[in-house]
Amino acid sequence: MAYADFRHRVPLRVRWAEVDLQGVVFNGHYLTYCDVCITEYWREVGMAYPTAFVEMGCDLFVRKAGLEYHAPAVYDDQLEIYGRVARLGRTSLTFAIEIHRAPTAGEALLDAELVYVSTDLATKRPIPLPDRMRERLQAFERTAPLVSNEAR
Repeated sequence: MAYADFRHRVPLRVRWAEVDLQGVVFNGHYLTYCDVCITEYWREVGMAYPTAFVEMGCDLFVRKAGLEYHAPAVYDDQLEIYGRVARLGRTSLTFAIEIHRAPTAGEALLDAELVYVSTDLATKRPIPLPDRMRERLQAFERTAPLVSNEAR
């Protein structure tokens, strides 16, 4: 995806505790970086977690996470994390995330795809994405998410 496809961007500096003995960011920390991006995304679209979700009677759970590493980040690197909702299904949504070495649109380090399923607060069973959520996400994104009526 192109830089312009991502309205949501989060800066992050690599901390010493995230670097392994090889001198690079330990691979598991990239999922934490993705989580930081998604948490800030919800805040930016006006649906801070968990309050907005509780009000809608739903929660989101990760169903699938895929990461593709291109180059390592090292201690004190300035990173920029881009995130967008790329797909809206009936009960799920897919985040596309890219992590780049800053400055803006610098070297690509990672591409990630995270699929979240909307669930009922009490039963934890899948339910349709709330209309309010769909409307906010579609209004926020520069590049419209692919919309599908499939169960996932």
